[in-house]
Amino acid sequence: MPSVTITHTTQYQYGTEVPLGPHRLMLRPRETRDLILTSFDLKISPEARIDWSHDVAGNAVATARFDTNTKMLLIRSCARVNLHAPVWPVFPIAAAAASYPFVYAPDDWTDLGALAVPQYADDTGRLSRWVERFVMARPTDTLSLLKDIGNGITAGISYQSRETEGTQGPLETLDRGWGSCRDFAVLFAEAVRTLGFGARLVSGYLFNPSGNQIGSDHSGSTHAWVEVFVPGAGWIPFDPTNRSVGSTNLIPVAVARRIEQVAPISGSFHGKPSDVLSMEVSVDVEDTACMRS
Repeated sequence: MPSVTITHTTQYQYGTEVPLGPHRLMLRPRETRDLILTSFDLKISPEARIDWSHDVAGNAVATARFDTNTKMLLIRSCARVNLHAPVWPVFPIAAAAASYPFVYAPDDWTDLGALAVPQYADDTGRLSRWVERFVMARPTDTLSLLKDIGNGITAGISYQSRETEGTQGPLETLDRGWGSCRDFAVLFAEAVRTLGFGARLVSGYLFNPSGNQIGSDHSGSTHAWVEVFVPGAGWIPFDPTNRSVGSTNLIPVAVARRIEQVAPISGSFHGKPSDVLSMEVSVDVEDTACMRS
């Protein structure tokens, strides 16, 4: 299984020295049965006080606080992980959930809460009608249904990388006919929630050594996908951008109900918008063994 090094660098340049507000950083990969974090290092300039905590979803959050004004802010994280996910995963879905529709156990339903409720307004039921065309029958195979929805997104929506902030709503993506990986993820999550599934958005990285995955250049980038809760199997990863199921090549950092909650870096400064001269982000996701050779 591959050993991977992720280097994520963000640099802001300001036209004058500005005071910085607290910055919330979600950069530390989540450890799972498929991912072992072997090291993590975080460097920030100017020097900052860093407090670590876990949010309500169990994500590792670093809060950086600054005492000095600055014309430059540099945030660099370096993580090494071992990936153990099988290429062809088998999901032990409970017999009671193998066919859709099924009913979550009362405790599961309570704990899923808002994760099983659509987060975007759909007053006319457009998204409901769109996703219903993938339900071939009732009952139908649960895993096949979820795969069909993911495949249907990439079949009908064109992928387009977008560096600007923000995410399209699901209806906006359907109307435009294009979107980025985070737009695909939001559409998929909202579609399956419409059918009653519990789903959460995932932000992280795509390990793409072959260069044939969508949503990342060869060196790497941030990526977004979805996890759906299916009894017996638990949280199953779906990457609609690449029509893939399972966590092979996926390095999760944070999970949440809304995509805005898993931004890698969020913070503020005191000044005018024109004080920001530039923001540069680079992500390198590399095979550690290749780096040593």
